[in-house]
Amino acid sequence: MSSVNIPVIIAAIAVIVIWIIIRKRNPFSVSPTQIVNTLLSDVRINLRLIDVVLQGEQIKRFSIIGMKTYNNSLDFLKKSVREALLETYAIAQDYNQQVTESHAKGAGYTGTIDAQRMKDRLRQSKSGLEDWLMSHTGTIEPGGKGGIFDSLLGR
Repeated sequence: MSSVNIPVIIAAIAVIVIWIIIRKRNPFSVSPTQIVNTLLSDVRINLRLIDVVLQGEQIKRFSIIGMKTYNNSLDFLKKSVREALLETYAIAQDYNQQVTESHAKGAGYTGTIDAQRMKDRLRQSKSGLEDWLMSHTGTIEPGGKGGIFDSLLGR
């Protein structure tokens, strides 16, 4: 190994160590836009599921991963949107728990829910999240603005 390569190797190791230290300090640094996109995805899925419930069908469970993950990170949203999301989350979580318990007892996937109330709260949540996205990113679609290489990659 020549003495010319040693400084390059030391510099590369230093960069890697600094990168690891920075990642450990704030490993879950998520932007409000990412949080809103995740929550909006859950809300859109749950709106489709609640329509199935309103048609008299049973579903296995509602999507609550976004709310479970970001439950304590919603301070940047309007109070009305936070309240709608939290109520929707509580209803969905209760339903999911009922379904889990009934399935464990061998009764299939059954649960009761105030479907119309949940649908109203989901619509309110969707509207509030889309308004937030529109005012902060200029679009209601996930991903926001395209990157430099998107046209080259066919996106």
